[in-house]
Amino acid sequence: MIGWPSRKPRKDRAGMTRTEPLRLVRQEQSDRLGSEQFDMLIIGGGITGTYAALDASLRGYRVALVEKDDFASGTSSKSSKMVHGGLRYIEQGNLGLVRHSLHERQRLRRNARHLVQRLPFLFPILERDGVFDKRLAKAFESLLWTYDLAGGWREGILHQKLTPAEVLSHCPTFKQDGLLGGFLYFDARVDDARLTLAVARTAAFHGAAVLNHAKAVEVTRDAHGRVDGAIVQAGQAEIRVRAAVVVMATGVWLRDWNGSRKDDPQALHIRPAKGVHVAVPWLKVRNDCTVTIPVPGRSRRATITRWGNVSYLGTTDEDYDGDLDDVHCTRRELDFLLEGARSALKTDLCAEDVVGSIAGCRPLVAPPGGKTLEIKRNHEIRVAADGLVTIVGGKLTTSRHMAEQTIDAAQKVLGKKARCVTASAFLLGAAGYDPQAIVASGGLSAHLGERYGTEARFVSDLMQQDPALMAPLVAGLPYTEAEALYAVRHELAATVEDVLSRRMRARLMARDASALAAARVGQILQAELGLSDTEVARQVNGYRTAIQHEKSVLMGDDS
Repeated sequence: MIGWPSRKPRKDRAGMTRTEPLRLVRQEQSDRLGSEQFDMLIIGGGITGTYAALDASLRGYRVALVEKDDFASGTSSKSSKMVHGGLRYIEQGNLGLVRHSLHERQRLRRNARHLVQRLPFLFPILERDGVFDKRLAKAFESLLWTYDLAGGWREGILHQKLTPAEVLSHCPTFKQDGLLGGFLYFDARVDDARLTLAVARTAAFHGAAVLNHAKAVEVTRDAHGRVDGAIVQAGQAEIRVRAAVVVMATGVWLRDWNGSRKDDPQALHIRPAKGVHVAVPWLKVRNDCTVTIPVPGRSRRATITRWGNVSYLGTTDEDYDGDLDDVHCTRRELDFLLEGARSALKTDLCAEDVVGSIAGCRPLVAPPGGKTLEIKRNHEIRVAADGLVTIVGGKLTTSRHMAEQTIDAAQKVLGKKARCVTASAFLLGAAGYDPQAIVASGGLSAHLGERYGTEARFVSDLMQQDPALMAPLVAGLPYTEAEALYAVRHELAATVEDVLSRRMRARLMARDASALAAARVGQILQAELGLSDTEVARQVNGYRTAIQHEKSVLMGDDS
């Protein structure tokens, strides 16, 4: 769509452009939780909960958002990092979800343009033992045409048929034996953790009280049995948060606690489906897009996506009934992914090459039975008789729309009506950002631009004021000490884990190097937040212990 010139600055863009960074102070947010009367309290700081907080704030409601750990610390930082319609949903016959997802994809491409970028997907065609062979190629191309017509065209480029040489130009390590060509189609990628954080910060910008490391332990009710808030534990404090409506947006954790009264029947059957990804050095693969590969003897296909100087392999899709706060990639799952990579690529990948891993659970709504891969990724919203609103299911791409429907339901409980405006609402850092201009020539500006958008200037302000902050934080990665300081000062990072795992993605991209950087992050946290030596040591040791646990499970040493 062409943006026509105007005689005056655009209000939507100008209103989201600041001369000073948004400063979020933990104590101020905590004080607000205990002192204000809110229209809505949203429990859960993943992508659905944060978008619900943004939506409600933009409608003019007084909103509070609490998260027991860190924003996106659950499923919302463990995704495949893809913003897409989902080809396999067409295969399931769920064309409506695909069409809607592709529409939402383009909204994210506009509203979070600094974080959501185009991602090509490559499907090689093999003589035999491929995702599909030459006999099915025509049928697959029909599927791609359906995808394009359903909304893929919104990206401005349609799928392409490739020769074998063109396939190898995108992934030179792909095995040439039996390679007949391929298809290329286009979706988008995102740093899911930073997207969730950007949504939470934008909600705060529009007036919401937002606080991580604040665990809701009880939904409270008045003398008439109506929901009227929650008890929240934040550090050593117990806060009584008063709100006319409470929204449960805790995803898979609804399996263990749904906020309802003990005698109320369970309205939703939550079925966690575990997915894992492992990161390997990019030089072992050398792909410039997402390559879809077959796994011998398995019906599920795997993908390999480049991100920085790593390529990450994923994913699995299996039932999970374990501890939702301790989900890791196992040796069996690692071997499954490596087997797929070695069967398709000319590479000597082995378990020791893995530099990081993530594992999370998708919040599926379904009774037991059947494969999780075949369950539709629709979402459900329930409003209990006492006014408790619950949202669960769906996917990252449709989170904005899920939030819209959730707040529609919540405001009915209030007896009010206000229009949703998030379809065209920029996130902080997106308004006025030109990704092609910023990223084109690389360098520090490109690195900061992809993470902060127009707010990158505030990070470079810190570097200009203190050039020592330009020092690299994690060996082999482009992150600087200034970014760690900015995370603590302006992004509510409160722990070493917050900084290295989610404000940066160092734990996934360079797990062992991030452990070495933990002490320096601890020093920055101490200087900014006034932490004691004991607390800093506890956090640094805790982060390193968590990494050792992750590695031992991954390598099969932890039985």
